[in-house]
Formats: sequence, structure tokens, C-alpha cells
Amino acid sequence: MANVLINAPGTARKGETIELKALIQHPMETGFRPGADGRLLPRNIITQFTATWNDIEIFRMKMSPAVAANPYVSFFAVASESGTVRLRWTGDRDFSAEGSVTVTVT
Repeated sequence: MANVLINAPGTARKGETIELKALIQHPMETGFRPGADGRLLPRNIITQFTATWNDIEIFRMKMSPAVAANPYVSFFAVASESGTVRLRWTGDRDFSAEGSVTVTVT
């Protein structure tokens, strides 16, 4: 299981732009690097990151082998209503990880 860290404000004013930050621990492998036996190590990357606010998608990012291990993502969203921001990473080898945070809008 991946270790997920999310940084987001717990409260925001209606219409305020807030920054959401996420970091996931994942042993990335590009698929281009040889192992000790000289064979290429199989690719193991996170291929997609999505964020939803109350189940409505607010951000999507496709990733490639050029993304570093333990990718960090930062993006902005407008706080329109209180709810749950859910972050989801998917990738090779049926990799899937989620994290969520609640934001209260006043």
C-alpha cells in the first residue's frame, strides 16, 4: 500500500481559491533501466492522478515514465461548497491508491 500525504486547508471562504498539495510514496521504474542481470526492469509508474470534490472531477493529470519516484502534485481549486476532496492515483500492475480530506466552506 502506498503512503499518501495531503495538505489542504480545513476551512475556506466561499469563492476562495485554495491550494491542494499531494505526495505519494511509490517506487517508480521507467522500464528503460537494466537490473543486476542486465535485463530491463519492468515498468512500474503511476499513469494517472485525479481529484474530485464531492464526486465531481476538478483536476486530472496523466503521468509518464519521466515522472520521478514519490511524485508531488500541487494545484488550485475554487471552494464553492463544503465536502470531501478525494485524490486517486492509478498505474501499472493494477496500482491504485486514494486519499481524501474534508474542506468546510463558510
